[in-house]
Amino acid sequence: MRTRSLSLIGVGLLTLLVAAPALASEEVTAAIAYYSIDNVVLFICAVLVIFMQAGFAMLESGLTPYKNTVNVMFKNIFDLSVGIILFYLVGFSLMYGDDLTGMGLLAWKGVGVAETLDPAKIGPGVLHPQVDWLFQVAFAAAAATIVSGAVMGRIHFKAYLFSSAVITTLVYPISGFWKWGGGWLDAMGFHDFAGSVVVHSVGGFAALAGAIVLGPRIGRFNKDGSVNEIHGHSLAQATLGVLVLLIGWYGFNGGSQLAFAGGANIEATMLIAANTTLGAAAGALASLVYAWRFSSAHKPNLTMTFNGLLAGLVGITANCDSVTNMEAIVIGAAAGVLVVLGNQLLLKLKIDDAVGAWPVHGLCGVWGGIAAGIFGGKALMPQIVGSLAIPLWAFGTMFSVFWVLKKLNKLRVSQDEELAGLDIAEHGETEG
Repeated sequence: MRTRSLSLIGVGLLTLLVAAPALASEEVTAAIAYYSIDNVVLFICAVLVIFMQAGFAMLESGLTPYKNTVNVMFKNIFDLSVGIILFYLVGFSLMYGDDLTGMGLLAWKGVGVAETLDPAKIGPGVLHPQVDWLFQVAFAAAAATIVSGAVMGRIHFKAYLFSSAVITTLVYPISGFWKWGGGWLDAMGFHDFAGSVVVHSVGGFAALAGAIVLGPRIGRFNKDGSVNEIHGHSLAQATLGVLVLLIGWYGFNGGSQLAFAGGANIEATMLIAANTTLGAAAGALASLVYAWRFSSAHKPNLTMTFNGLLAGLVGITANCDSVTNMEAIVIGAAAGVLVVLGNQLLLKLKIDDAVGAWPVHGLCGVWGGIAAGIFGGKALMPQIVGSLAIPLWAFGTMFSVFWVLKKLNKLRVSQDEELAGLDIAEHGETEG
């Protein structure tokens, strides 16, 4: 009996010795597969977010008079280009570096981004540093581009270049560290899944600062406070731009899951995608109905409707991972109403935001952050603190930048240049 037992033990050990390499090989293969899926999908999502720059360019140029088309397109190309270089050199390190203060306020890691990954680290949920940077730089460029439309038609090109560089290099990365880099807001428990506050409110409140300091376009407001419409040259182009942004948003929100292989990750990504879709649709419909019912014209308005769609997207971005489908509809619908109210508020205050950047990205970005506390099961107080601290930082910093440029007489073009159009005055070329 003992001999038989020893024989069985021997067979078992021999089986394990033979099978162990195969099991180890399977584990390595699975780790490589998970790593490959996560990184390839994130790369695709990064491309989708970069593709949103085309949407911003089409939207903003469509909503501007023909004489400013080249200028608007030029600013969008610059936002992307300078954002890529400056975020590579400085911004990424400020956002994802080591805490320098011990209080989660400021970080630094060094210039540039690692170009290789230690093969021993390959596994599920591990990102190659190059694709990690690529995805993050797309967000940085988006935050800066939001400002372009609000200030169009009257800002010096050089002044815009400088302000865009400040956002990409300092404003966005520093407040981004507060949450996504593990700073003080993250420690507090603030939740912003894909950037309603971290990205959109930064751009929206920077846009508000620029619009206030610049002042309204010539002819926008009459002395009695009444408003004159300054129509864009192509609503069709603007609408197509919005639809491009909708497509890119699936990379924006879905990509923020960061890990995609495995049942739980797939389930989370599908919820995020569905909530993003529902929030967008609810925002568009709520904006359509509210503006149709309460505007002085009592007619359905295309511009307000597609801004409502964008507002719904912004509102759902912070919480798309943690709310139900029905809650996503409520959040999007509320954003659709808020964008109409925000636009009306700006007109009453005689603030000329040419494309509604603050109502869409600023106001609804704050709403998205707070909504994560109301609907997403997150603690409400951290959501309120984070949703106010980040936009206040962006507004205060960029207001100072625009104010200094104005004092130096470097901010706004002359009246003759504005009337002639910035395509000729600033670039010496036109689209046609």
